[in-house]
Amino acid sequence: METLHIKATSDTPKVLMDSVSGTFEIADRCFPEDAVRFFEPIINWIKNYSGAPNQTSNFNFKLEYFNTSSSKQIFKILLLLQELSTKNEVIISWYYSKEDSDMLSSGERYSKLTGLKFNMVEV
Repeated sequence: METLHIKATSDTPKVLMDSVSGTFEIADRCFPEDAVRFFEPIINWIKNYSGAPNQTSNFNFKLEYFNTSSSKQIFKILLLLQELSTKNEVIISWYYSKEDSDMLSSGERYSKLTGLKFNMVEV
């Protein structure tokens, strides 16, 4: 499966979806003008990946900030990972700054809503 790599911009995150190396990461700031359009290739990639996933998938969310429209798309990704977790191991690491209680709360809320266990990583 081809790697999906999107470079970060001032308002979009770095995205790396690489099934060969086992690296799945969304990082930095996320407030694209059109969140649905930005996340569409990521969601499609995960749907395709779910057809032949690695035995264990480690997804890292290293977001500094995301807006409301991005939060909906992140939730869509997490629902796909929830579905994947019924057949394969999915490990989600949610990174947050020690000073950023909102990001910590967001990770905890997503974990509760999806039933997925998150590794909460303070940086």
